[in-house]
Amino acid sequence: MERIDKLLAHEGYGSRKEIRKILHKCEVLINGTRVTDPGSQFDVDKDTLTIDGEPIDFHKHIYLMMNKPQDAVCSTKEGEKQTVFDLLDDSLRTPYFIEKLHIIGRLDIDTEGLLLFTTDGELTHRLISPKTHVSKTYYCELEHEETEEHQKEITRQFEEGIAIEPEHNEAGFTAQPAYIKWQFPDKALLTIYEGKYHQVKRMFAAVGNKIIFLKRTSIGQLALDNDLDLGKYRELSKEELNLLK
Repeated sequence: MERIDKLLAHEGYGSRKEIRKILHKCEVLINGTRVTDPGSQFDVDKDTLTIDGEPIDFHKHIYLMMNKPQDAVCSTKEGEKQTVFDLLDDSLRTPYFIEKLHIIGRLDIDTEGLLLFTTDGELTHRLISPKTHVSKTYYCELEHEETEEHQKEITRQFEEGIAIEPEHNEAGFTAQPAYIKWQFPDKALLTIYEGKYHQVKRMFAAVGNKIIFLKRTSIGQLALDNDLDLGKYRELSKEELNLLK
């Protein structure tokens, strides 16, 4: 149960002082009964609310899929670079969403593809926890073509768990087994089960090549909607959400 003034403030209806005015000037109904007390209790899972006949939908949690473009930073901080949060509508900039909405698994500034936003911390923990081994698949374009023989060698090394050199302040590590599907001598789909710093780039650097284009195409069984333009987003369907849960 939550106070109605707190919920409406989180939804962007104004300060609590302004909401007290709304409660007296407008017809605010909880389950069909008018309320004027800002301390009136409301259960977002069971109760209904209307303001002058318009139903108000309190999201318990929100789940968004974005096709992240290059040059957008996975950060809430404002600066010279555009952030992925700058691409969201004003309706997602209410105090509630500013406090609760976050990214599940960041992407580098020069990486495109599937990016998830949610207010559901439990789902986020499950998807990024090393214990759950949720897969992430990337489309990779390489600087130079690989011979068929070297493709087989790279496949073997990745499947066995390749040693990764330190980078900047990040320690080296042995990657968990990963699986690659070659599409062309210089293009492949790589599936990994962890999310170390610059991991995909560092894996290909370890075998003597370089990523020139990188796009995340799926997380677990959830695939990026190919009809979603770069920089655009939408809510997940129930079926898509079930793929993550």
